[in-house]
Amino acid sequence: MCGIVGYVGAKPALPVLLEGLARLEYRGYDSAGIALEGVDGLWVRRRSGKLAELTESVNDAPRGSTSGIGHTRWATHGRPTETNAHPHRDCTGRLAVIHNGIVENFLELRKSLQDAGHTFASDTDTEVIAHLIERELTTGAVLADAVRSVMVMIEGAFAIAVIHADAPGLIVGARRVSPLVAGTSDGTAVLASDIPAILGVTRDVFVIEDDQVVELRAGSLRVTDLSGAEVTPDRRHVTWDLEAAEKAGFADFMLKEIHEQPTAVADTLRGRTDPSGSLILDELRLNEEELRSVDKVFIVGCGTSYHAGLVAKYAIEHWTRIPCEIEIASEFRYRDPVLDAQTLVIVVSQSGETADTLAACRYAKRWNAKVVSVCNVIDSSMAREADVVIYTHAGPEIGVAATKTHLAQVVALEVLALYLAQVRGTMKPDEARQILTELYRLPEKVQGVLALSGEIQAIAERFAGTRDFFFLGRGVGYPVALEGALKLKEISYARAEGYPAGEMKHGPIALVEPGVVVIGVATRSHVHRKTLSNIAEMQTRGATIVLVISEGDEEARSYADHAIAVPETLELFTPAVDVVALQLFSYWLAKARGCDVDKPRNLAKTVTVE
Repeated sequence: MCGIVGYVGAKPALPVLLEGLARLEYRGYDSAGIALEGVDGLWVRRRSGKLAELTESVNDAPRGSTSGIGHTRWATHGRPTETNAHPHRDCTGRLAVIHNGIVENFLELRKSLQDAGHTFASDTDTEVIAHLIERELTTGAVLADAVRSVMVMIEGAFAIAVIHADAPGLIVGARRVSPLVAGTSDGTAVLASDIPAILGVTRDVFVIEDDQVVELRAGSLRVTDLSGAEVTPDRRHVTWDLEAAEKAGFADFMLKEIHEQPTAVADTLRGRTDPSGSLILDELRLNEEELRSVDKVFIVGCGTSYHAGLVAKYAIEHWTRIPCEIEIASEFRYRDPVLDAQTLVIVVSQSGETADTLAACRYAKRWNAKVVSVCNVIDSSMAREADVVIYTHAGPEIGVAATKTHLAQVVALEVLALYLAQVRGTMKPDEARQILTELYRLPEKVQGVLALSGEIQAIAERFAGTRDFFFLGRGVGYPVALEGALKLKEISYARAEGYPAGEMKHGPIALVEPGVVVIGVATRSHVHRKTLSNIAEMQTRGATIVLVISEGDEEARSYADHAIAVPETLELFTPAVDVVALQLFSYWLAKARGCDVDKPRNLAKTVTVE
């Protein structure tokens, strides 16, 4: 999730831009850059790595410049290099643009621009915007009109800021889906992708809405729609401090990231189909015939990524009929698995650097297996070494306990399973279209669960003093149970075990007695009745029952002391909905116990040692 800052006013712009970028560091980034108006044109400086490296390189900046834009990049298209860092310029070098989001149709736009003689310097989708604006300006359009025209041409989610040496003292911003705010104060005007970046200048902000363009000049701003008609933006006064602003008003990063999940899922799904409706992946260094030759699949991951992989096992076997095994990464290569050139190994890691999973990736390559990497970080080690890459595009996650990155992994793996079915011809086109339609409805389903947060809080707080929890599920509900138990252990330090519901009677049921809480994943499925029967056994032995059920399922509700009714979806997609209810349950219980949910004890975000 990139950071955007723009400033125009009476003071030197550079210190304001650097401070704004520093306030956006919590969002995560891999490179940074600044463009300033100079006497002879634009001065641009970009660096990969941390903001400190950019700060150390700006000694020759035009100190008197009072207008400029700054950017921190979380890579999507193109590796995190200095060449791909923002701002990007047009062929003249007199225009600079920064961008947060994804231009879905950038490949076709880039080709048409190259055919017309434009030269590209980067691998990014963003540079397309600079050249499109350049082309519009040659028709005699002013900068704001050129931006409006380009917004009609590009597809996807974006927030941009543009400056041009021939339009001094002017910044033009625009947005669709990706956030953008602006403000004025004491002869200055600012804009940013998030409120913390401009709190040093003003606490009165204007929210720029979808398909609106904002023109900033010293002390003033003007907002128009795509037709050029002026509109009045919503004005908000910010009363939060900087820390609260970074958390967007939420109490902590974990709750913020739980509530970001509809957007994370939408971003994971964005740009996954071509004009014909066929699924596409991020990086594919294998041909379809090589994928059709696969006769066995291994999925490898750790912790939360392992649970996402377990969901994928059900989907891959059901849709492709390929045998699929799921492995804990730290055990994979030590058990001497049978791999060959017809084996597909899927490695799942948020960071793409998890030591055990990276070692599994390299082990698979040594045996000539085909490797797919599912990760969140562009150009990570696993992404570079895999034959196929699917990026989750979930953005940076600050909380140690994975929430939005887990959900994005689940959805990305469902996409992969459908892609394999597409390549192998194991699914009829009509069925594939119906499934895809439901897949694209997942963000609204997740939003429906988030609306239950207060209800889930009231249930969770009842059990703040409970010592023992069992999480039970069957079918795709089983990995959800495992993930629910892991979340509760991670952030509340309660004893929680995840089990297949039918396995309880083979030993663990001996621990069930009054005072034990059983959390059941009991949304509708082909094993629904069997799950409820297993839950009844727990209830008979004195357990308190909390069930995640489908909306309108009164039969399941009758088995529960407390029920959480979530939106219904296709059975193989239910983990993406059900797990959100368990995240909220774990979050609110941990808060009731006084735990620091963002920094659970003894845990690290990325495990880089075996």
